[in-house]
Amino acid sequence: MGKRSRQRQRNQPAARDSRDNAGWGAGYDDIIKENKLFEHYYKELGLVPDGEFDQFMEAMREPLPATIRITGYKSHAKEILHCLKDKYFKEIQEVVIDGQKIEAPQALSWYPDELAWHTNMSRKIIRKSPLLEKFHQFLVSETESGNISRQEAVSMIPPLLLKIEPHHKILDMCAAPGSKTAQLIEMLHADMDVPFPEGFVIANDVDNKRCYLLVHQAKRLNSPCIMVVNHDASCIPTLHVDSDGKKDILFYDRILCDVPCSGDGTMRKNIDVWKKWTTSNSLHLHGLQLRIAVRGVEQLAVGGRMVYSTCSLNPIEDEAVIAALLEKSEGALELADGSADLPGLKWMPGVTSWKLMTKEGQWYSDWSEVPTSRHTQIRPTMFPPKDPQKLASLHLERCMRILPHHQNTGGFFVAVLVKKAPMPWNKRYPKVLSLTHTHTYRLKMRLFGFKEDPFVFLSEDDPVFSPIQTFYDLSPDFPKFNVLTRTHEGKKRHLYMVSKELRNVLLNNSERLKVINTGVKVWSRNSDGEEFGCAFRLAQEGIYTLNPYIRSRMITVSVEDIKVLLTQENPFLSKLEDSAHAQAKKMGMGSIVLRYQPNPNNPAEPQCPIELCGWRGKTSIRAFVPRNERFHYLRMLGVEVFRDKQGQGQGRRDAEKEGKEGGEEEEIEAEKEEESQGAAENEGELDLKNGDQDGSSEPKTNGGNQGTSS
Repeated sequence: MGKRSRQRQRNQPAARDSRDNAGWGAGYDDIIKENKLFEHYYKELGLVPDGEFDQFMEAMREPLPATIRITGYKSHAKEILHCLKDKYFKEIQEVVIDGQKIEAPQALSWYPDELAWHTNMSRKIIRKSPLLEKFHQFLVSETESGNISRQEAVSMIPPLLLKIEPHHKILDMCAAPGSKTAQLIEMLHADMDVPFPEGFVIANDVDNKRCYLLVHQAKRLNSPCIMVVNHDASCIPTLHVDSDGKKDILFYDRILCDVPCSGDGTMRKNIDVWKKWTTSNSLHLHGLQLRIAVRGVEQLAVGGRMVYSTCSLNPIEDEAVIAALLEKSEGALELADGSADLPGLKWMPGVTSWKLMTKEGQWYSDWSEVPTSRHTQIRPTMFPPKDPQKLASLHLERCMRILPHHQNTGGFFVAVLVKKAPMPWNKRYPKVLSLTHTHTYRLKMRLFGFKEDPFVFLSEDDPVFSPIQTFYDLSPDFPKFNVLTRTHEGKKRHLYMVSKELRNVLLNNSERLKVINTGVKVWSRNSDGEEFGCAFRLAQEGIYTLNPYIRSRMITVSVEDIKVLLTQENPFLSKLEDSAHAQAKKMGMGSIVLRYQPNPNNPAEPQCPIELCGWRGKTSIRAFVPRNERFHYLRMLGVEVFRDKQGQGQGRRDAEKEGKEGGEEEEIEAEKEEESQGAAENEGELDLKNGDQDGSSEPKTNGGNQGTSS
């Protein structure tokens, strides 16, 4: 069964994807939303309050509202919220389609600081109004930039219940596609003035291909505190760290255990579940879910919290797993009472009695009733404990079941576990694996498809670093030992940074850990830059990490300067306002930081700092910013930006028509090379194509693919 279950875990993405990636107004096929077995099963279990079952089923048949979450940790979250409320939501209220007034999006009452919203607008309605289409483009663009996540409402709950602080070491066991992982990263970076929080997120998934979805999600947040790994969650390796010169076992402060499940809570979005649902799905998954949960609590620090969640309403996948886990723990675990943690969220308490049904319709209330022939499919842990006193002591009522008709959401189950003592089978200190064992393990991973190059930290005397330090005048406290690269033949192409805590993990576990990606890209090679003093230019995604340490190559710019830099290809230095022009004239050619500081006396302008990477050419200046980030910053400055059918930014094209400038003849070849590399590395990312006034296309020099990690 173990092998088949692991395969099932690999092939079970639909439920979690459906609730994480709640598409904006996704369409629905004409499908008969009926499953008599489903109705019979849940009626019999009595999970829905008396008199509400018809409402429950009606809600299950209704399309799921689209929901968005504003990335909370970024200093410009308030700017995005302001833009949504004062511009798009107000405009939407005025739209009338087919005689009906469009309902404006509403804030989720239980999500903090109005950072999550939902609406019932469908894709069909959005297509009928140019105003709504612009709103849709805004959402798509800001999602790609990492400023908004389109995520189902119930999927947002587990990270909130983890109560994360910036120093917490966090494991996300079954993380792909990564919406909740993104929330975890945001919480770590609650204080934007701290570039390297002490905590980190290790995000794991069993499926190698899905790990790259995870990388894509995590990279939008540009954090040096995230590592993506590829392991079977039920046997994820124990990691070691150096602590005061000794090797220690790494125990996590917080663990998210969002397990593969049958997904019947996703029927509103994942319509295939109506046809495929059967009780045997839960019976097949229960064992895997329990093994993953057991492995999670083994790695949880005493005093730490683990959230177990599914998008299934079935007690076999929910309370049965929690009850079995609590019984195994012999008092080492207890269920936390989360009733006060999310005021405004409606939920049903966990149940203390349930029974089990086979796909043929046979019911069993107790293990003693199960015939021997069924013992391979049905296990004792699927039933509630028989002893009433023991059952009461588990406090299963502290589990939370979210029903779709209570707040117009998907169905969901969540439980918060607190570890009070080591697990009874872990009382003795775990042994550190021998070098021979870990080498064999690494070799096995290589043989079975582990193709990722390891990460290598720069040595103290690496010749690459000295010119970087000099060129950017890095402050003495710059953590140079946290700079790393990927091993490969020839010159280093990209330099990344991780926090010192993740560095500790990487250095002590390279032989046992299958790392897919980590850190944030901070510099990229630009060989022609050597003649200006440095072969590495700044990468946009790492600029907020590097910013506190850079003491030269900075130009302070105004709102008008940013508009010029983001809408014109290679504007002459004279296009800048006097202050920025004077600063740029004094500066030599090469990579630069363009820095905007808010003016509290002018509330009409953005009230958050902006850092952009740029290049100071011989007579011109340019911003090296990915397309969607250009759109994002222009919107923050009040410039209307949307794509026409050719995919071109309207605001940018209009600005070019007003002040078209010929770029420098001597365009830097290395930048072009870098862009072409970026395009190859980021298949599917569209470039912003800029048409000349006569309709011919310009060379691709806007850096559309710049700033994205390889």
